[in-house]
Amino acid sequence: MDTRDVLFIGGEWVAPASTRTFTVTNPATQETVATVPEGTEADMDRAVAAARAAFDQGPWPQTTAKERAEVLRALSQGIQARMGEFAETITKENGAPATFSMMGQVLAATMVLDGFANATESFPFVEERQGMMGPVLVNKAPVGVSAGIVPWNVPLFISMMKLGAALASGSTMVLKPAPETPWDSYLLAEVIQSIDLPAGVVNIVAAGREAGEHLVRHPGVDKVSFTGSTAAGRVVGAICGEQLKRCTLELGGKSAAVILDDADLDAAIPELMPAAMMNNGQACVAQTRVLAPRSRYDEVVDALAAAVGAQKVGDPADPEVEVGPLVAERQRDRVEGYLEAGREEGARVVVGGGRPDGLDRGWFVEPTVFADVTNEMTIAREEIFGPVVSVIAYEDEADAVRIANESEYGLSGSVWTADRERGINVAKGVRTGTYGVNTGVVIDLHSPFGGFKASGVGRELGPEGIEEFTEIQTIVLGG
Repeated sequence: MDTRDVLFIGGEWVAPASTRTFTVTNPATQETVATVPEGTEADMDRAVAAARAAFDQGPWPQTTAKERAEVLRALSQGIQARMGEFAETITKENGAPATFSMMGQVLAATMVLDGFANATESFPFVEERQGMMGPVLVNKAPVGVSAGIVPWNVPLFISMMKLGAALASGSTMVLKPAPETPWDSYLLAEVIQSIDLPAGVVNIVAAGREAGEHLVRHPGVDKVSFTGSTAAGRVVGAICGEQLKRCTLELGGKSAAVILDDADLDAAIPELMPAAMMNNGQACVAQTRVLAPRSRYDEVVDALAAAVGAQKVGDPADPEVEVGPLVAERQRDRVEGYLEAGREEGARVVVGGGRPDGLDRGWFVEPTVFADVTNEMTIAREEIFGPVVSVIAYEDEADAVRIANESEYGLSGSVWTADRERGINVAKGVRTGTYGVNTGVVIDLHSPFGGFKASGVGRELGPEGIEEFTEIQTIVLGG
């Protein structure tokens, strides 16, 4: 077991303000694999003070875009040098399948940093324009001290979405990992220590809800970047609104994959599967509603059932396993509650629907397909965050778009068709932040990512992600 007893604040390892700890449990074995300090309000105060000093008195905000880009590349390279260690740690702390941990958690995180590095060098931090009376400069200044609040499902990747943009802008950050997955953040802190980054620019304090809310409310924080549930996002957004504090919110989803009547199912279903089941179904962008034309409904259900039923479930450390355990017992209880709700409301379990045989330890749920689902059912409306797919019939293309839009969420989605232009037209009709045409890859790591409606506010990634960490200043030039 790995025991950590310090926090990363001001470029140093410091003793926490209390003796409280978080226990990190392997979801596949239910064994304790690590303990780390639980950050308190006092620890957050110290971290914000370090970030404030690094921004107000330190050299970081005055560095050039090229210098910041080089730091981002160094951070990427430092993570790459320890990719195996990062991936193994994340699999142990949240149950992500080994392949997804390596590719979707760690490699993707480095690609995010590399993308931000390139975008930083070309970003228009200062732009001269012709104003009404003469020339003006539009200056995009760093926002200041930021708080990055990260969930447990994809901890390193989401941390880099926030930290990469903050560093690109010249801002500083206090990063708050989730109580379930604080372990990998210690590896990140070690990498940060090894690169040329001024003390206090990045501070990392794992904490629970109370200390997290203290961070959001802190008067020394200029900007909050939060990823998590829509319910928690409403609280964060309300606090920031009350204080007129800048914020971006990346929240929940209930995304729909629209299979048009001309789709080649042999090609579409294998491509759709990773989008539906990624990270054991614990992904905000998961395609959990599959909309099928009524004329081909049974065919789509059968194809999905065969694909989902063939998913290998088991120890996430096994590279051949496609679906591992849920992150915690409470999460398994939550998903099992939705399975029961689906049955009670008249949906039909085609495959799965329970706990897998032979896996008595660990918080496993069978990959599940529900048929005969209507869009009014609980399993079609609420974010389950587990390996559960609902198949919903539609009458025509307009009906499919209507059903896709009939949701409080608008984060992701996809369409599958033999006609790309037809697919693009469907994509434009769906009110969602990212969308795939004949692909389950709905996050482009160098392009803006975020949601419509209750799926969030603002954008991450790409130049737009950097701009979210800037304040725009107009300088009017006289004679």
